[in-house]
Amino acid sequence: MDISGTGAAVDVLAIDVGGSGIKAARYDRDGLVLEAFRVPTPPPSRLADEVTGVARRLRGPGTAAVGVVAPGVIADGVLRYAVNLGVRDLPLRELVRETVALPTTLGHDLAAAALAESAAGKEDLLFVGLGTGIAAGLVTGGELWRGANGMAGELGHVCVVPGGEPCGCGRLGCLEVYASAAGIARRYAVRTGSAAPGLDAAAIAGRLAGDPAAAAVWAEAVEALSEALATAVLLLDPATVVLGGGLALAGPALFDPVRAGLRARLRWRPAPEVRPALLGADASRAGAALLAWRLLDDAEVDTAAAGELPEEGAGR
Repeated sequence: MDISGTGAAVDVLAIDVGGSGIKAARYDRDGLVLEAFRVPTPPPSRLADEVTGVARRLRGPGTAAVGVVAPGVIADGVLRYAVNLGVRDLPLRELVRETVALPTTLGHDLAAAALAESAAGKEDLLFVGLGTGIAAGLVTGGELWRGANGMAGELGHVCVVPGGEPCGCGRLGCLEVYASAAGIARRYAVRTGSAAPGLDAAAIAGRLAGDPAAAAVWAEAVEALSEALATAVLLLDPATVVLGGGLALAGPALFDPVRAGLRARLRWRPAPEVRPALLGADASRAGAALLAWRLLDDAEVDTAAAGELPEEGAGR
């Protein structure tokens, strides 16, 4: 299919704005990555320039639409509030659209990841993204449940330790404080009195066997995550829980104790399957591509429908 007018095959641009990095790629209709790269997430004052620069750099001759995803509260194409990005009221959709002159959509990163993961596995599920922050998305009937105000899924800000450590959202004891990649790295540094460069959650997971501090922080993260997942399961009853994001790459060190913790908390009912994301750490980026394709498809439907309407002045 060629709607670009250049003879090039059509693709879409997907940009995943994360707390530590911006991942971007061009995807064809079959989900094949044509080109991709990653840059570190800049300070809040330079975020808009970096995202629009990424879009400008990666746009190809056949690119027909752009999907951008980010954490936080999003409404009407505006990133209203994102704790882990440090921004408020950023009109990201319009800024990207003006930069590349292409149809652009802005969505929540975990919502997009949930849709992409559901499509990949052809199943309904609860998707939980474990990255710099934590959020979740429930997909049922192939569609994302958004809630009354489009803000469902903020699992990272469910309280798991009453009166616990402060969270960037202003509450105490949030799951994100204890079980996000950023939270694990911060709590390990506090416990050991060290802020060694490059000592992230992945490195801490690799120290579990011989480092008591790493083992303690990891165990607390697993307990917090198991508690939050048990609450979500009791409320939503998903058949499958999918853990994605960078922290899920820890593999059995994460999944084995989380499965056991969930079973222990759901004594009177069966625990759902808990599995890693099929799309790995790129689920949100793939979801951004899915949103871009949907934007194009919706535009084609609207155009076709308009073509069926009587011309102006014709009989009704």
